[in-house]
Amino acid sequence: MEYVSRVPRPPLDGLIDDLYYLEGAPPYARLMLPPMPSALLIVNLGPPFRMRAGTDVETADYADGCVITMPTRAFEFGYPPGTRSVGAHVKPWGLAPFLPMPAAELCDRPVTLEQVWGRSAIAELRDRLATAAGPHEMLTLLEQELMRRLGESAGLGLVRHTSGVIAAAGGAVPIGELSVAAGVSSTHLTQRFKELIGVTPKRLARAHRFTAAVFAIDPAGPVDWGELANTAGYFDQAHFGHEFRAFTGLTPTQYVEVRRRFQREHPGHVLDGWPLPAD
Repeated sequence: MEYVSRVPRPPLDGLIDDLYYLEGAPPYARLMLPPMPSALLIVNLGPPFRMRAGTDVETADYADGCVITMPTRAFEFGYPPGTRSVGAHVKPWGLAPFLPMPAAELCDRPVTLEQVWGRSAIAELRDRLATAAGPHEMLTLLEQELMRRLGESAGLGLVRHTSGVIAAAGGAVPIGELSVAAGVSSTHLTQRFKELIGVTPKRLARAHRFTAAVFAIDPAGPVDWGELANTAGYFDQAHFGHEFRAFTGLTPTQYVEVRRRFQREHPGHVLDGWPLPAD
């Protein structure tokens, strides 16, 4: 697969981690994406892809693309044989200035770009992207579209700062102290988080802690689960295992086995590191 990415220019860099272009044959027909503290915007330029947000949700087709606010459960992507898209990996609060509704309304409910920006606007954007000279021009076009749509979001500074505190601590932070440090009530802080991120500060902290633990795993070697759980800030190994199953549906040991399968069957693949084969 071809993968091209770059950081957007200011002020988008305060909202978006990177803009990306992806094209080619996926390593697996279905991939599972564990939840992490980020959001996602996809503009689809190839055949429709399929997605399911949890085992209790029906699979849906997405032709024009989709918007995913920060998830609280694993997502399953079903890729066509040849996928092609541009998109953005977005900071937890980063979609808020581009949405016409509170992020909480979209929590674990991916919506099409048409539902967010309208059919004609998305059709025009996809046409311009499809006729661009190459990936770098496509990323510039997407960046320009996002700059044009950038709006104001009340409380964004508060949420961004508090989210930064949570991220810096790897999620291992006393939640009750966050509102005190920010000089607002816990109710106000929670309300702003739900409006702009879609989840509470506690839920964001859980996602950061889980992500920190996952990135500390080296699938190629032995794993000291007790030490890893302690370093990530979990109460004990049992708590860590419970969280792991809640986020992925897998035990930590099963997760490592699936990661090893990916690396064995597709060594050095651009998608290795977070998505897992769901076949």
